[in-house]
Amino acid sequence: MARRRRTSLIEDLIKIASHLPWWVSLLIALGCWLILHPIATSQPEVPKGLHQMGQAVAGQLGRTLALFGQYLLPAAFVIGAIGSLLSRAKRKKLASDVANATKSGKTVEGISWREFEQLVGEVYRQKGFTVTEAGGSGPDGGVDLVLHMGTDKYLVQCKQWRAIKVGVTVIREFFGVMVAQGAAGGFVVTSGAYTQEAKDFAQGRNIQLVDGILLKRWISSRKDSMQSLVAKASEATSFDQEIAPICPMCSAAMTRKTAKRGVSIGTEFWGCPRFPACRGTRKII
Repeated sequence: MARRRRTSLIEDLIKIASHLPWWVSLLIALGCWLILHPIATSQPEVPKGLHQMGQAVAGQLGRTLALFGQYLLPAAFVIGAIGSLLSRAKRKKLASDVANATKSGKTVEGISWREFEQLVGEVYRQKGFTVTEAGGSGPDGGVDLVLHMGTDKYLVQCKQWRAIKVGVTVIREFFGVMVAQGAAGGFVVTSGAYTQEAKDFAQGRNIQLVDGILLKRWISSRKDSMQSLVAKASEATSFDQEIAPICPMCSAAMTRKTAKRGVSIGTEFWGCPRFPACRGTRKII
């Protein structure tokens, strides 16, 4: 087995930064400069005795590290931010190619497992989630995506199985990971289908099973929904006309609801009409 190539600290930082939102990487780069530059340019204290020699050496070492770090660390995160932008553009293009498969020839079944994970991540970004790629080590690398919407965390496991149905063992193990990580819910996404046992186990556990048919519908729904919104906007006779948003979890048209309990009692919000089977919500802006 080939040995894994060792990477430097800078290479690791660039890789980490490329998985963050680009603006987060730029903020970290700025923060590194603001912290390290004053240290690098600070004047060393003259030791007044042998007992202060150790502190003087440690201080000089810190200034030396800060001198190089004030340039290297911001540069690494700026490069990572550029990589993040390019990666996002690549994922958007992938989603567009799959949505227009008849023209591009690129289908859900025809892409690699890594592209499949990237495609699923882009689909959830378009649904309003903040997506973090967990970086699984292979086609069955466990949790592949971590989603956030508000304070809620959701986990996603991708299974690009074309012929074999995803069984209950996969769903049971995934549920255990959800509980261990304190996730509010989860999604298992496959390009194939699920066994009946898997569907039965997911019921009531806030796990949504997304098969190939539903995934393709989601991929094409953004294009269709944008065309629909444009058509509705052109037909509107006043600015008071309100268009119901799409549920971020199941893509159903949402309805206005009023919170009947909790800290937000009496507050209106967009809720999924399929509640309690689907618990998708959105704030009313």
